[in-house]
Amino acid sequence: MSNTKVIIEVPHRISGFFEIVDQINGNEIKDPEKIGSRGAGFNLTAVGRTAINYKKLEKTEEIECKIYINNKEVNQKAETTYFIFNYIKNLIKTPIKIEIYHNFDLPVGCGYGASGSGALGTIYGLNKILNLNFSNKEKGRIAHIAEVINRTGLGTVCGQLAGGLCILKEPGYPCVYDHVYFPENLSVISGSFGILHTKSVLTDPVLNLKIKQAGRIALKKLIDKPNIKTFMRASIEFVKETNILTILDLIKVKELIDNLNKLNIIGASMNQIGRSIFAICKEQDKNEVIDVFNSFKPKIKVMNFTINKSGPKVLKIE
Repeated sequence: MSNTKVIIEVPHRISGFFEIVDQINGNEIKDPEKIGSRGAGFNLTAVGRTAINYKKLEKTEEIECKIYINNKEVNQKAETTYFIFNYIKNLIKTPIKIEIYHNFDLPVGCGYGASGSGALGTIYGLNKILNLNFSNKEKGRIAHIAEVINRTGLGTVCGQLAGGLCILKEPGYPCVYDHVYFPENLSVISGSFGILHTKSVLTDPVLNLKIKQAGRIALKKLIDKPNIKTFMRASIEFVKETNILTILDLIKVKELIDNLNKLNIIGASMNQIGRSIFAICKEQDKNEVIDVFNSFKPKIKVMNFTINKSGPKVLKIE
């Protein structure tokens, strides 16, 4: 272990629609590797950065891990990150103190894939700094399992690994996906009204069933005609078919989406899963879109991105 610090960058991601896959023929899937989702979404130019450093301890001391999110110490409350640390803990042969710092461009718990970004940042960083020699496939597998077991995500990790706009065609791991072509002159404008916990949605029996049904229909439409306009229409229809805005009482989210879809743009829908909205438009139309978002200030923060073709990157090793 010659390096003492590493920084990993993983794109944030927005999912437009998804189908929960946690059963086969009515029987619950036990293997977290096989649980996941089918659906579609895209990586953003906004990123999460995970910095990991370590120092050697005396032989009599215990291995220690501290975890920070946006500079606030959270430790075991960061369930997905802590799970990954515990997963590889027995591979660490000497007592060390590990510090993991997640800093995200976008708000956590708002449908921007922060947990997936943190999971991949953690395993990529620990692999590099501890010389674990995991393959890329194994790193993705560990991150996916951590998300599924802690119910912080189902397919986000696969999308973040793939980059760009992609269809997740099969659930679980290894990832099975197709990229969808998109024009270069697009803007993604997004805003969030705050946190909506993924776990609370995934464990709601009514929503769970509606998501499975609507997600299956949306996926078929996009596979039949894989382009960004179909993706946007399928995402909008998914929100309507699940009735998620009414079930979760997301009145302002619905109002903003309806106002945006009156514009001549590719479309706007709800981040899956978050109290957040994204709109995709041509570059020349973005100011008009931003004006509609701004009409909901100060309750919403408005952000401007493009679609990111990249996956995880090692930024720095010291």
